[in-house]
Amino acid sequence: MERRETLTPSSPSSSFSASSSFGNDPPSEDAWVTEHHRLLSRWKSLRDSPQVAIPVSISRVNQFDSARLDVEMSAMLKEQLIKVFSLMKPGFLFQYEPELDAFLEFLIWRFSIWVDKPTPGNALMNLRYRDERAVPIGGKEVRTGLEGPGLSVSQKIWYCLSTVGGQYLWSRLQSFSAFRRWGDSEQRSLARRFWILLRRVEGLYKAAAFCNLLLFLYNGRYRSIIERALRARLVYGSPNMNRAVSFEYMNRQLVWNEFSEMLLLLLPLLNSSSVKKFLPFSKDKSTGSSGDEAECPICHSSPSIPFLALPCHHRYCYYCLRTRCVAVSSYRCARCDEAVVAIQRQGTS
Repeated sequence: MERRETLTPSSPSSSFSASSSFGNDPPSEDAWVTEHHRLLSRWKSLRDSPQVAIPVSISRVNQFDSARLDVEMSAMLKEQLIKVFSLMKPGFLFQYEPELDAFLEFLIWRFSIWVDKPTPGNALMNLRYRDERAVPIGGKEVRTGLEGPGLSVSQKIWYCLSTVGGQYLWSRLQSFSAFRRWGDSEQRSLARRFWILLRRVEGLYKAAAFCNLLLFLYNGRYRSIIERALRARLVYGSPNMNRAVSFEYMNRQLVWNEFSEMLLLLLPLLNSSSVKKFLPFSKDKSTGSSGDEAECPICHSSPSIPFLALPCHHRYCYYCLRTRCVAVSSYRCARCDEAVVAIQRQGTS
């Protein structure tokens, strides 16, 4: 009895483990199969359940900057195109300015949006257009929230018609109504009513554009009314973009500043008469006076339609002399500084 009493308190853990092992039955051999099927069905239900698209916040400043850069690009192209026609009749392109703007906007649309490429401003801001109607809302395709196809063919065509064609028609209507003086006509005339209708349409469009601006500042989704109507949203083209800072223009500006300061320092110290002796292309004005008389003193070319300034009888181009006389009330001859009172075609009495 004493031996039994000493063994009982010495092994309480062994007696507890034995009682617990005998109390619970061991799992069956196919228990892992049933657990696998249960977890697999649960995973499939979670995978196939509809998921909400990842909310993406696009910088509003970048979207505004891209629009401004597109405007600047169009202005630069327009300036270069005007230089091509600089030798034509003055004011020739002024009457065709809406057509010129529409042509440049069509070129930008044709080589950017139509071929699924961003516009120059959007490319600089790492933006692209996305069809918001076909954005994936779930599955493995959604990773960054920037996924989604570009604009469809119908969206591209409607974008061209609304931006290029709409702006051209509106500018032509405004110029035509201003030229015809529809606003100054009688109160009940058809032109007056049409002019009032144009003003109301313009007011409604501005009010809608203002409301769209407030919505854009709130959620940052659609920058203009056209983008909201077409469901074309600007998103980032690449989720990761390195910020590359270029100092090319800054270095060029510094070089020109230093060069101009050097010229301002050296030019007052030089004597112009002594410098002319060392220039191989310098010539006396008396030897070339006959050649100078044969060309127009304004454009320095041979006059295609020669006209004479009266009373000094110096030769000019017709357009050069006519534009100067119209612009300045008392124009003086560029050769003799005499007041020009009339112009006459050369060879006529």
